[in-house]
Amino acid sequence: MNILVANIGSTSFKFRLFSFADGAERELASGGIDRIGGAGGVLTYSAGGESFRQPRPCADHGRAIRAALDAMVGKSALESPRSLDAVAFKAVMAGESEPVVFVDEKVLAAMEYYAPVAPAHNPAYVAAMRSFGEALAGTPLIAAFEPGFHRTIPARRRRYAIPAEWENKFGIRRYGYHGASHRYVAERTAELMGPTAKRVISCHLGGSSSLCAIRDGQSVATSMGFSPQSGLPQSNRVGEFDCFALALVQRETQMTLGQMLAALGSAAGLAAMSGTSGDMRDIESAAEGGDEHARLSIDVFATAVRDALGAYLVELGGADAVAFTGGIGQHCPLLRGKVCQGLAFAGIALDAAKNASADGECRIESKKSKAAIWVMPTNEELIVARQAAALLGTQRPGADFQNTRRG
Repeated sequence: MNILVANIGSTSFKFRLFSFADGAERELASGGIDRIGGAGGVLTYSAGGESFRQPRPCADHGRAIRAALDAMVGKSALESPRSLDAVAFKAVMAGESEPVVFVDEKVLAAMEYYAPVAPAHNPAYVAAMRSFGEALAGTPLIAAFEPGFHRTIPARRRRYAIPAEWENKFGIRRYGYHGASHRYVAERTAELMGPTAKRVISCHLGGSSSLCAIRDGQSVATSMGFSPQSGLPQSNRVGEFDCFALALVQRETQMTLGQMLAALGSAAGLAAMSGTSGDMRDIESAAEGGDEHARLSIDVFATAVRDALGAYLVELGGADAVAFTGGIGQHCPLLRGKVCQGLAFAGIALDAAKNASADGECRIESKKSKAAIWVMPTNEELIVARQAAALLGTQRPGADFQNTRRG
């Protein structure tokens, strides 16, 4: 069984091709195309120890998809596009949709309904799904939605204090995101630690960030809420914010609601606080150079992580493991040190030398720590591929699927 996992950005397309045969999981190829719709696009590709980069401008995602398929067939990762059993997507938001589903018009309509909630994600995914449907007519498309892992969160952590009609009619509740990454941490810590990893706090810190409290492999709390713009401060998205401030901003600037939401969703977060790109590497460099705005933004971010971590220590009654993943979680010792500082009272104590030299998957706690502290590269695509393989093993797409493919 060959499953292509597609990770879609507004101007990018990344992919990983997995084989599930004879009970074994293998990654056959990976790559991506950037700057879709603009000039200077580059195709990257890696398979069987071989990798290359070549210019490949693509006017839209449809052309990028065809270029990726051509590369996989040309390099013999696939016999032909028809050898794909499914294309799976790490999709973001479709309300109360089942966690893993075949893509049909009903699913696409739900994603379009929630496009204002995930404006950087849903429109691009819907367009890409339709493009794949045209390029691979008849090949099942599968959506694995990020909130799926968080369905086990109790109602007391899913409700907002809003009129019941808003929740029942419009679907406004806490959904949570980064589900594939948090699921990977849950499964991987169980593999590494066995039954001692009953209470795990997963810290997915990157361009967007969230924490998740995991008990016995299941999500019981997460820091993101209704939209991917919520929770912790993110690279260029606001995180926690008092919505009543918008009335003052609107009065003083004459901005429309749409303009204000666009600013909060693309020109806020760490980038706005630090005056940098929002990339933690740039922020850290500016802070080392004495920039106080950059220093403060790191402290604000670390404090927000600690706030969520503290809440989840209470929820779980302690922690057996804390895992740092995502681009920042994996590669920023400074941030990990700030988050873990002074937590020995809760059984969490970092080893400074191990933290500074961490590379790949490793443990960085001191001998005094009761909890394991992991640096853990995530593998969201593998989780999505496994979910797609499981769905293919139990169901086949319905009649509406073929209609969608003709799109």
